[in-house]
Amino acid sequence: MFDIGFAELLLVAVIALVVLGPERLPSAARTVGSWVGRARRMMNQLNQEIDKQIKMEELREKLRQEGDTLGAEKIQETVDAALKEAKKFEHLVNQELASPTATSAEIAPQSSSEPTPASIPHPSNTPESAASEPKTTTGNTPESPRP
Repeated sequence: MFDIGFAELLLVAVIALVVLGPERLPSAARTVGSWVGRARRMMNQLNQEIDKQIKMEELREKLRQEGDTLGAEKIQETVDAALKEAKKFEHLVNQELASPTATSAEIAPQSSSEPTPASIPHPSNTPESAASEPKTTTGNTPESPRP
C-alpha cells in the first residue's frame, strides 16, 4: 500500500530513538501500535461493509430480473385459470352436498386397519363354542346353550 521496506522502517526507528530517547520510546511505540491496530480494524470493517453492500445490490438486481421474468400478470393469469377450472367442477360438489344418499361411512374412509368391536365375533356366538359347551335339559323346555 505505502511500499515501505525494511530499510525505511529501520531508519524511522533510529530517528525515533534519537528524538524521543530510550525512556519515552516504549510508550510511543505502544501508542503507535494501538493506532495502527485501530486503523486496520477500521479498514477491515469498511471492506466488509462494502462487500455486504455489493452482495445486497447483486441480490436486488437478481430479484428485479426474476420479477421481470415472472411478472404479476402471469401470476394473475395462472390464478384466473385455476379458478375457471375449479368452477367447472362446482356443480359436482353441490350435487354431492345436496344428495341425501351419501352417508358419513361412504364419505369418510376408515382411518385404521384394526377391526372394530362390532366386527369381532363374540366367543358364545361361534359354532365351535356352542358345540363344546355342555347342554342342559330341564323338563319340557327346548335345549338352549348357556350364556
